[in-house]
Amino acid sequence: MNASAQKTELPPAENLFRRKSARVDLFHYLCALAAVASVGLLFWIVIHIGYQAWPAMRAHGLSLVASSQWNPNVGKYGILPYLLGTVVSSLIAIGIAMPLGVLIAIFLSEDFLPPSLRQTLRFLIELLAAIPSVVYGLWGIAVVIPLVQSWGGLLSSKAGGWLPLLAGPAYGNSMLTASLVLALMILPTVIAISRNALHAVPHTLREGGYALGATRWETLWGVLIPTAAPGIVASGILALGRAMGETMAVAMLIGNSPRLSLSLLSPAGTLASLLANQFAEAQGMVVSSLMYAAVVLMVMTLMVNLVGDWILRVSQRQVKGLA
Repeated sequence: MNASAQKTELPPAENLFRRKSARVDLFHYLCALAAVASVGLLFWIVIHIGYQAWPAMRAHGLSLVASSQWNPNVGKYGILPYLLGTVVSSLIAIGIAMPLGVLIAIFLSEDFLPPSLRQTLRFLIELLAAIPSVVYGLWGIAVVIPLVQSWGGLLSSKAGGWLPLLAGPAYGNSMLTASLVLALMILPTVIAISRNALHAVPHTLREGGYALGATRWETLWGVLIPTAAPGIVASGILALGRAMGETMAVAMLIGNSPRLSLSLLSPAGTLASLLANQFAEAQGMVVSSLMYAAVVLMVMTLMVNLVGDWILRVSQRQVKGLA
Protein backbone atom coordinates (compact mmCIF):
# COMPACT_ATOMS: atom_id res chain seq x y z
CA MET A 1 0.00 0.00 0.00
CA ASN A 2 2.69 2.50 0.95
CA ALA A 3 4.77 1.72 -2.14
CA SER A 4 1.80 2.14 -4.46
CA ALA A 5 0.83 5.41 -2.76
CA GLN A 6 4.35 6.76 -3.19
CA LYS A 7 4.27 5.83 -6.87
CA THR A 8 1.00 7.67 -7.45
CA GLU A 9 2.31 10.77 -5.60
CA LEU A 10 5.35 11.10 -7.88
CA PRO A 11 4.84 13.60 -10.74
CA PRO A 12 4.85 12.23 -14.25
CA ALA A 13 8.01 12.45 -16.33
CA GLU A 14 6.33 14.89 -18.69
CA ASN A 15 5.64 17.35 -15.85
CA LEU A 16 9.25 17.13 -14.71
CA PHE A 17 10.46 17.83 -18.24
CA ARG A 18 8.11 20.79 -18.59
CA ARG A 19 9.23 22.29 -15.27
CA LYS A 20 12.87 21.88 -16.23
CA SER A 21 12.22 23.42 -19.64
CA ALA A 22 10.39 26.35 -18.00
CA ARG A 23 13.37 26.98 -15.71
CA VAL A 24 15.76 26.91 -18.68
CA ASP A 25 13.53 29.34 -20.62
CA LEU A 26 13.31 31.68 -17.61
CA PHE A 27 17.09 31.67 -17.21
CA HIS A 28 17.48 32.31 -20.93
CA TYR A 29 15.13 35.30 -20.80
CA LEU A 30 16.90 36.72 -17.73
CA CYS A 31 20.27 36.47 -19.46
CA ALA A 32 18.89 38.12 -22.59
CA LEU A 33 17.34 40.88 -20.49
CA ALA A 34 20.64 41.50 -18.71
CA ALA A 35 22.51 41.67 -22.02
CA VAL A 36 19.99 44.09 -23.56
CA ALA A 37 20.00 46.22 -20.41
CA SER A 38 23.81 46.47 -20.50
CA VAL A 39 23.82 47.58 -24.13
CA GLY A 40 20.97 49.99 -23.46
CA LEU A 41 22.81 51.50 -20.50
CA LEU A 42 25.89 52.01 -22.66
CA PHE A 43 23.88 53.82 -25.35
CA TRP A 44 22.13 55.90 -22.69
CA ILE A 45 25.48 57.07 -21.30
CA VAL A 46 26.85 57.88 -24.75
CA ILE A 47 23.71 59.74 -25.84
CA HIS A 48 23.52 61.75 -22.61
CA ILE A 49 27.19 62.80 -22.70
CA GLY A 50 26.97 63.53 -26.43
CA TYR A 51 23.89 65.71 -25.89
CA GLN A 52 25.68 67.67 -23.17
CA ALA A 53 28.76 68.05 -25.37
CA TRP A 54 26.88 69.14 -28.49
CA PRO A 55 27.01 72.93 -27.80
CA ALA A 56 30.81 72.80 -27.54
CA MET A 57 31.05 70.59 -30.62
CA ARG A 58 28.94 73.04 -32.60
CA ALA A 59 30.83 76.10 -31.32
CA HIS A 60 34.41 74.82 -31.48
CA GLY A 61 34.42 71.77 -33.72
CA LEU A 62 37.79 70.05 -34.00
CA SER A 63 39.62 73.20 -32.90
CA LEU A 64 39.01 72.18 -29.27
CA VAL A 65 41.01 69.00 -29.89
CA ALA A 66 43.77 70.77 -31.83
CA SER A 67 44.17 73.79 -29.54
CA SER A 68 46.65 73.76 -26.64
CA GLN A 69 45.19 76.57 -24.53
CA TRP A 70 42.64 75.90 -21.77
CA ASN A 71 41.49 79.16 -20.22
CA PRO A 72 37.75 79.33 -19.54
CA ASN A 73 38.08 82.92 -18.25
CA VAL A 74 38.75 84.16 -21.79
CA GLY A 75 36.69 81.52 -23.57
CA LYS A 76 39.67 79.41 -24.72
CA TYR A 77 39.12 75.67 -24.65
CA GLY A 78 41.89 73.39 -25.90
CA ILE A 79 42.51 69.82 -24.76
CA LEU A 80 45.53 68.88 -26.89
CA PRO A 81 48.01 68.83 -23.95
CA TYR A 82 45.61 66.68 -21.93
CA LEU A 83 45.01 64.40 -24.90
CA LEU A 84 48.73 63.86 -25.42
CA GLY A 85 49.24 63.45 -21.67
CA THR A 86 46.63 60.68 -21.60
CA VAL A 87 48.30 58.83 -24.47
CA VAL A 88 51.87 59.24 -23.20
CA SER A 89 51.16 58.31 -19.57
CA SER A 90 49.16 55.25 -20.62
CA LEU A 91 51.82 54.05 -23.05
CA ILE A 92 54.61 54.49 -20.51
CA ALA A 93 52.58 52.66 -17.87
CA ILE A 94 51.71 49.74 -20.14
CA GLY A 95 55.30 49.63 -21.41
CA ILE A 96 56.48 49.13 -17.83
CA ALA A 97 53.67 46.90 -16.58
CA MET A 98 53.33 44.56 -19.57
CA PRO A 99 56.77 42.87 -19.63
CA LEU A 100 57.03 42.89 -15.85
CA GLY A 101 53.51 41.46 -15.45
CA VAL A 102 54.07 38.71 -18.02
CA LEU A 103 57.32 37.67 -16.34
CA ILE A 104 55.62 37.55 -12.94
CA ALA A 105 52.73 35.56 -14.47
CA ILE A 106 55.22 33.04 -15.87
CA PHE A 107 56.89 32.78 -12.47
CA LEU A 108 53.54 32.15 -10.76
CA SER A 109 52.15 29.73 -13.34
CA GLU A 110 55.18 27.44 -13.57
CA ASP A 111 56.58 25.20 -10.83
CA PHE A 112 59.39 27.48 -9.74
CA LEU A 113 58.09 27.65 -6.15
CA PRO A 114 56.24 25.34 -3.76
CA PRO A 115 52.45 25.51 -4.27
CA SER A 116 51.75 27.11 -0.89
CA LEU A 117 54.28 29.90 -1.43
CA ARG A 118 53.08 30.40 -5.00
CA GLN A 119 49.48 30.81 -3.82
CA THR A 120 50.57 33.27 -1.13
CA LEU A 121 52.44 35.42 -3.63
CA ARG A 122 49.53 35.35 -6.04
CA PHE A 123 47.15 36.43 -3.27
CA LEU A 124 49.43 39.30 -2.23
CA ILE A 125 49.86 40.52 -5.80
CA GLU A 126 46.12 40.44 -6.45
CA LEU A 127 45.61 42.52 -3.30
CA LEU A 128 47.20 45.40 -5.20
CA ALA A 129 44.03 45.63 -7.28
CA ALA A 130 41.95 46.16 -4.14
CA ILE A 131 43.89 49.23 -2.98
CA PRO A 132 41.86 52.42 -3.60
CA SER A 133 43.17 54.88 -6.15
CA VAL A 134 43.52 57.67 -3.62
CA VAL A 135 45.81 55.47 -1.51
CA TYR A 136 48.07 55.00 -4.53
CA GLY A 137 48.08 58.76 -4.91
CA LEU A 138 49.06 59.33 -1.29
CA TRP A 139 51.78 56.68 -1.57
CA GLY A 140 53.04 58.38 -4.71
CA ILE A 141 53.21 61.73 -2.93
CA ALA A 142 55.10 60.26 0.04
CA VAL A 143 57.44 57.86 -1.79
CA VAL A 144 57.58 58.27 -5.58
CA ILE A 145 57.76 62.08 -5.77
CA PRO A 146 60.92 62.29 -3.59
CA LEU A 147 62.53 59.51 -5.64
CA VAL A 148 61.72 61.22 -8.93
CA GLN A 149 63.01 64.52 -7.61
CA SER A 150 66.33 63.03 -6.49
CA TRP A 151 66.98 60.53 -9.27
CA GLY A 152 65.33 62.68 -11.91
CA GLY A 153 67.51 65.61 -10.96
CA LEU A 154 70.59 63.42 -11.26
CA LEU A 155 69.55 62.11 -14.67
CA SER A 156 68.64 65.59 -15.83
CA SER A 157 72.05 66.94 -14.89
CA LYS A 158 73.83 64.15 -16.75
CA ALA A 159 71.64 63.56 -19.81
CA GLY A 160 69.11 66.39 -19.88
CA GLY A 161 71.29 68.54 -22.10
CA TRP A 162 71.15 66.18 -25.06
CA LEU A 163 68.03 64.11 -24.26
CA PRO A 164 64.82 66.22 -24.25
CA LEU A 165 62.88 63.52 -22.41
CA LEU A 166 65.04 64.10 -19.33
CA ALA A 167 65.36 67.87 -19.53
CA GLY A 168 65.15 69.54 -16.13
CA PRO A 169 64.27 70.79 -13.69
CA ALA A 170 62.95 67.62 -12.06
CA TYR A 171 59.56 68.50 -10.64
CA GLY A 172 58.03 66.08 -8.17
CA ASN A 173 54.60 66.13 -9.77
CA SER A 174 55.38 65.06 -13.30
CA MET A 175 54.52 62.75 -16.15
CA LEU A 176 57.11 60.23 -14.97
CA THR A 177 55.72 60.14 -11.42
CA ALA A 178 52.16 59.53 -12.59
CA SER A 179 53.26 56.91 -15.12
CA LEU A 180 55.23 54.92 -12.54
CA VAL A 181 52.31 54.78 -10.12
CA LEU A 182 49.93 54.03 -12.98
CA ALA A 183 52.10 51.09 -14.01
CA LEU A 184 51.86 49.69 -10.50
CA MET A 185 48.08 50.10 -10.52
CA ILE A 186 47.55 48.15 -13.75
CA LEU A 187 50.15 45.48 -12.90
CA PRO A 188 47.67 43.14 -11.09
CA THR A 189 45.40 43.13 -14.16
CA VAL A 190 48.24 42.05 -16.44
CA ILE A 191 49.46 39.41 -13.98
CA ALA A 192 46.06 37.87 -13.24
CA ILE A 193 44.85 37.52 -16.83
CA SER A 194 48.24 36.45 -18.21
CA ARG A 195 48.61 33.85 -15.48
CA ASN A 196 45.16 32.41 -16.21
CA ALA A 197 46.02 32.26 -19.92
CA LEU A 198 49.29 30.42 -19.23
CA HIS A 199 47.62 28.11 -16.72
CA ALA A 200 44.95 27.19 -19.29
CA VAL A 201 47.50 25.88 -21.80
CA PRO A 202 47.05 22.08 -22.03
CA HIS A 203 49.70 20.10 -20.23
CA THR A 204 50.10 17.88 -23.30
CA LEU A 205 51.79 20.79 -25.12
CA ARG A 206 54.44 20.94 -22.41
CA GLU A 207 54.94 17.20 -22.64
CA GLY A 208 55.15 17.42 -26.43
CA GLY A 209 57.87 20.07 -26.20
CA TYR A 210 59.85 17.99 -23.73
CA ALA A 211 59.38 14.88 -25.91
CA LEU A 212 60.92 16.72 -28.87
CA GLY A 213 63.99 17.49 -26.81
CA ALA A 214 63.25 21.11 -25.93
CA THR A 215 64.46 22.47 -22.63
CA ARG A 216 62.14 24.02 -20.08
CA TRP A 217 62.85 27.55 -21.27
CA GLU A 218 62.59 26.60 -24.94
CA THR A 219 59.19 25.03 -24.26
CA LEU A 220 58.12 28.08 -22.31
CA TRP A 221 59.11 30.68 -24.91
CA GLY A 222 58.44 28.58 -27.99
CA VAL A 223 55.21 26.79 -27.04
CA LEU A 224 53.46 28.12 -23.94
CA ILE A 225 53.72 31.86 -24.53
CA PRO A 226 52.64 31.72 -28.22
CA THR A 227 49.69 29.53 -27.22
CA ALA A 228 48.69 31.89 -24.41
CA ALA A 229 49.26 34.99 -26.58
CA PRO A 230 45.53 35.84 -26.99
CA GLY A 231 45.04 35.95 -23.24
CA ILE A 232 48.22 37.98 -22.75
CA VAL A 233 47.05 40.45 -25.40
CA ALA A 234 43.69 40.70 -23.66
CA SER A 235 45.45 41.56 -20.40
CA GLY A 236 47.27 44.40 -22.12
CA ILE A 237 44.05 45.74 -23.62
CA LEU A 238 42.22 45.79 -20.30
CA ALA A 239 45.21 47.30 -18.51
CA LEU A 240 45.60 50.03 -21.14
CA GLY A 241 41.90 50.87 -20.89
CA ARG A 242 42.20 51.25 -17.13
CA ALA A 243 45.32 53.37 -17.48
CA MET A 244 43.60 55.78 -19.87
CA GLY A 245 40.63 56.25 -17.57
CA GLU A 246 42.41 56.41 -14.20
CA THR A 247 41.60 59.68 -12.45
CA MET A 248 42.33 60.23 -8.78
CA ALA A 249 45.93 58.99 -8.47
CA VAL A 250 46.92 60.65 -11.75
CA ALA A 251 45.30 63.95 -10.76
CA MET A 252 47.27 63.89 -7.49
CA LEU A 253 50.64 63.17 -9.11
CA ILE A 254 50.84 64.47 -12.67
CA GLY A 255 50.83 68.17 -11.87
CA ASN A 256 47.73 69.09 -13.93
CA SER A 257 49.61 71.48 -16.20
CA PRO A 258 48.09 72.59 -19.53
CA ARG A 259 51.54 73.14 -21.08
CA LEU A 260 53.09 70.94 -23.73
CA SER A 261 56.52 69.60 -22.79
CA LEU A 262 58.77 66.88 -24.13
CA SER A 263 60.33 66.26 -20.73
CA LEU A 264 58.96 63.43 -18.61
CA LEU A 265 60.16 65.31 -15.54
CA SER A 266 57.79 68.24 -16.16
CA PRO A 267 54.16 68.52 -14.97
CA ALA A 268 51.49 67.46 -17.44
CA GLY A 269 47.81 66.57 -17.50
CA THR A 270 45.33 63.96 -18.74
CA LEU A 271 41.74 64.13 -19.86
CA ALA A 272 40.60 62.29 -16.75
CA SER A 273 42.46 64.70 -14.44
CA LEU A 274 41.03 67.66 -16.37
CA LEU A 275 37.50 66.38 -15.81
CA ALA A 276 38.15 65.71 -12.13
CA ASN A 277 39.67 69.13 -11.44
CA GLN A 278 37.40 71.36 -13.53
CA PHE A 279 33.94 69.82 -13.38
CA ALA A 280 33.03 70.75 -9.80
CA GLU A 281 32.98 74.51 -10.52
CA ALA A 282 32.09 74.39 -14.21
CA GLN A 283 29.10 76.22 -15.67
CA GLY A 284 27.66 76.84 -19.12
CA MET A 285 30.10 76.33 -21.98
CA VAL A 286 32.75 74.96 -19.60
CA VAL A 287 30.47 72.01 -18.78
CA SER A 288 29.84 71.38 -22.47
CA SER A 289 33.57 71.58 -23.25
CA LEU A 290 34.35 69.10 -20.49
CA MET A 291 31.69 66.79 -21.87
CA TYR A 292 33.37 67.16 -25.25
CA ALA A 293 36.62 66.04 -23.59
CA ALA A 294 34.74 63.07 -22.09
CA VAL A 295 33.51 62.13 -25.58
CA VAL A 296 37.09 62.26 -26.87
CA LEU A 297 38.20 60.01 -24.02
CA MET A 298 35.43 57.52 -24.81
CA VAL A 299 36.40 57.50 -28.49
CA MET A 300 40.03 56.86 -27.55
CA THR A 301 39.00 53.95 -25.33
CA LEU A 302 36.82 52.57 -28.14
CA MET A 303 39.71 52.79 -30.60
CA VAL A 304 41.98 50.95 -28.15
CA ASN A 305 39.40 48.18 -27.80
CA LEU A 306 38.97 47.91 -31.59
CA VAL A 307 42.72 47.73 -32.19
CA GLY A 308 43.07 45.27 -29.34
CA ASP A 309 40.29 43.10 -30.74
CA TRP A 310 42.03 43.07 -34.12
CA ILE A 311 45.35 42.09 -32.51
CA LEU A 312 43.53 39.41 -30.52
CA ARG A 313 42.01 37.92 -33.67
CA VAL A 314 45.39 37.89 -35.40
CA SER A 315 46.97 36.20 -32.37
CA GLN A 316 44.23 33.57 -32.30
CA ARG A 317 44.73 32.80 -35.99
CA GLN A 318 48.47 32.44 -35.44
CA VAL A 319 47.87 30.09 -32.52
CA LYS A 320 45.53 27.97 -34.65
CA GLY A 321 48.18 27.91 -37.35
CA LEU A 322 50.74 26.65 -34.86
CA ALA A 323 48.31 23.98 -33.70
